[in-house]
Amino acid sequence: MTTAPWRDPALPAPARVDDLLPRMTLEEKTAQLYGVWVGAATDGDGVAPLQREMTADYDWDELVTLGLGQLTRSFGTAPVDPALGARALARAQRRITAAGRFGIPAIAHEECLAGFTAWRATAYPVPLAWGAAFDPPLVEELGRSIGADLRSVGVHQGLAPVLDVVRDPRWGRVEETIGEDPYLVGTVGTAYVRGLESAGIIATLKHFAGYASSAGARNLAPVRAGVREFADVTLPPFEMALREGGARSVMAAYNETDGVPASADPRLLTELLRDDWDFTGTVVADYFGIGFLQTLHRVAGTEAEAAHLALAAGIDVELPTLKCYGRPLVAAVRAGTVPESLVDRAVRRVLLQKCELGLLDADWDPEPQGPVDLDSTANRDLARRLAEESVVLLDNPDGVLPLAPGTRVAVVGPRAADALAMLGCYSFPSHVLTHHPEVDLGIAIPTVLESLRAELPDAKVTFAEGCDVSDPDTAGFGEAVARAAEADVCVAVLGDRAGLFGRGTSGEGCDVADLSLPGVQADLLDALLSTGVPVVLVLLTGRPYALGRWQGRLGAVVQAFFPGEEGGPAVAGVLSGRVNPSGRLPVSVPRVPGGQPWTYLQPPLGLAGELSNLDPTPLYPFGHGRSYTTFAWDLVSRGTAGIGTDGSHDVTVAVRNTGDRAGAEVVQLYLHDPVASVTRPDVRLIGYRRLDLAPGESRRLTFRFHTDLSAFTDREGARVVEPGALELRVGASSTEVRATVRLQLTGPVRRLGPDRVLRCETEVV
Repeated sequence: MTTAPWRDPALPAPARVDDLLPRMTLEEKTAQLYGVWVGAATDGDGVAPLQREMTADYDWDELVTLGLGQLTRSFGTAPVDPALGARALARAQRRITAAGRFGIPAIAHEECLAGFTAWRATAYPVPLAWGAAFDPPLVEELGRSIGADLRSVGVHQGLAPVLDVVRDPRWGRVEETIGEDPYLVGTVGTAYVRGLESAGIIATLKHFAGYASSAGARNLAPVRAGVREFADVTLPPFEMALREGGARSVMAAYNETDGVPASADPRLLTELLRDDWDFTGTVVADYFGIGFLQTLHRVAGTEAEAAHLALAAGIDVELPTLKCYGRPLVAAVRAGTVPESLVDRAVRRVLLQKCELGLLDADWDPEPQGPVDLDSTANRDLARRLAEESVVLLDNPDGVLPLAPGTRVAVVGPRAADALAMLGCYSFPSHVLTHHPEVDLGIAIPTVLESLRAELPDAKVTFAEGCDVSDPDTAGFGEAVARAAEADVCVAVLGDRAGLFGRGTSGEGCDVADLSLPGVQADLLDALLSTGVPVVLVLLTGRPYALGRWQGRLGAVVQAFFPGEEGGPAVAGVLSGRVNPSGRLPVSVPRVPGGQPWTYLQPPLGLAGELSNLDPTPLYPFGHGRSYTTFAWDLVSRGTAGIGTDGSHDVTVAVRNTGDRAGAEVVQLYLHDPVASVTRPDVRLIGYRRLDLAPGESRRLTFRFHTDLSAFTDREGARVVEPGALELRVGASSTEVRATVRLQLTGPVRRLGPDRVLRCETEVV
């Protein structure tokens, strides 16, 4: 039996694709460039088209005779038992391979922003909590675990991580980001990519690029970022995740920047991404993003014109539909208005990726191997560890925490007894199950109230909700105040309800006008404080909220960013003292609700000054967090050092746990550039390391600073290192500086190429 060269796994992938591509008709080629939105049948019979109101009409049986590029969210659209869903997906793949001339399976993709978005799958902490943990190795373990779960049911591609850098915390999708600093976003996001990719899953970086910089923090609003902000804040996390993480896919963003939609920007998707960064993977559209070139951006008059713009810019795959890359694209190529070479370019990239996945091999088998368990004991343990590391103790001035074992505790607030208070908008319960109220959550999610009762079995714990998350009803205040007045301490559990497009207070399309607590929760907190009983504020949110109104009035403040299914026990563990808090803020906490947008990456004019009555200084700065133990720092290397503009310098600090219990300190390295040819942020993070220390234990941490880390984009658009003075500030936050090392860079201005150093390596002894 003769086997075609493209089926021969012994041949290099490019040779196999070179053999296959000329054999395909135009229709078969374009079929590899789109996905369809499907849902797995609950009986395991297969998948069926969904979301018809937003996708092109088609006949499934006829469609698959041409082949198919992608299957969209067969698990993430409706509640289906994972084992039956895996069987349904495998059956659908068999139908696809049997129907087409070449028998090429589709790539199945799913959302995995904070865990596999599927029923009965582990709901992990959201990415903002990953940032708060400051622990890339743990996030890499997370990515590897989620990737293994995706692979176990036949999924090939995960639409994560989000590498957008927060520019305005009023934006609804802050919960999906890792924070407001590009170095933190880049290092943590790259760790997640490495984890996913190590499990054989194609990691998809999103949203490329600028999406989080929308004007007025409105979802899908225009972006007015300047060239240097785009180059120095928006792009670095993507470059790091590609160069160091090995991500094999990028998702084009919805936004337009300075009048050019990202989905129609060849300078972004081809010149920068492929020519400058040497990216060889696939670029996929954000859902319906190609059609939006016609309907929202109005840079295309027809679906065919939208297809031409996107294909020419560098988008290889239309998701989750075939409205533009289907019949309209075929007709345009036949009419000579779209070069077939653009189709061939994109198909080649898709087929190379399918070849890497083994989908072109004759012996490819879609059947799941072994039992399916998407919420294993190991998963829950990982979710618990990440949740515990991500909880931030913002303040504890009088030592109210930890709570005494036998104390009387009034637990109050709309987030205390609601399991969904732990979850972000891309968790399956918040994203999908709200449309299926008859279906159970599928996973155990202990609430803060339940968890605190378990943590403190000898305590007398009472509860009153007080109010809803966002409704203006204050009728429950009386009972809440009464419970607080009877207690030794009141734990007020307030925050967000995740949702989509205005159905929540946080999440996609849930943008806010200011950073006041939602609804009447601020008034509830005032009412509780009026009792004179110490109040511990616990926030379960997807963004930071302004807390200056209560500065100096609260017994303690605990911040958790949607900490996942094990978040209740993690928060309760911090309150009881079982967990020593070690989280640090990935976003600044503002003092007042207005005066935004603001992040800590501000040049001098963005800081407080005498020329404006508005003071944007945050109440709690980026990188801030407290512990139940204490640490002593000692800078080993001191003095002023002179190095060339292509040099390096080691900064060593000794950190000792001076308390009586184990704890973790997050040592942070910031750069201050006193004089530069363009304005620079007053400080910016360039390195960090989490140190776990037993009581009395001391470790020496060395930051290996390279001058490339001081680079920025100059007036000509080049990334340069300039001679002159620099300060390296070692601190416990962006404002709590423990030591300063002054450097003098000598030599010429140096332009950096694609081989520049992206991270500050560390060594601990």
